[in-house]
Amino acid sequence: MFKFSRKKKEEPRDIKEVLKEFGDLKEKFENLSEEIKNVKKRQTDSVQKVGLVRYNPFKEVGGDQSFSLALLDDNDSGAVVTSLYSREENRVYGKPVTRGESEYTLSIEEKKAIDKAKGINDEEKKKH
Repeated sequence: MFKFSRKKKEEPRDIKEVLKEFGDLKEKFENLSEEIKNVKKRQTDSVQKVGLVRYNPFKEVGGDQSFSLALLDDNDSGAVVTSLYSREENRVYGKPVTRGESEYTLSIEEKKAIDKAKGINDEEKKKH
């Protein structure tokens, strides 16, 4: 890490000291650039996109108590979690998502949740 001191530094006295200061700044800049690159790499693997769809899959239960939740990273990979609620029970399913697709069959609501997370709305989907 960098140490910031409150001590006032003396001005460089000659060109050698100025060049040394530039060398120190260059090294600090390179360290910061490397740290930023590492943060950006870690960020692409974290959840960045979220899409939630609430719905009523069963006619006998009132309200939109069931939901599908897509949690995706920068590459549209992650998971979609679905909770199906009925009066007798609640079931929860999780499916992996890779580049916006899953190896498992996705329900309409799960696909909508993934589209929402990716920022695709129904109007855009109709155009494609």
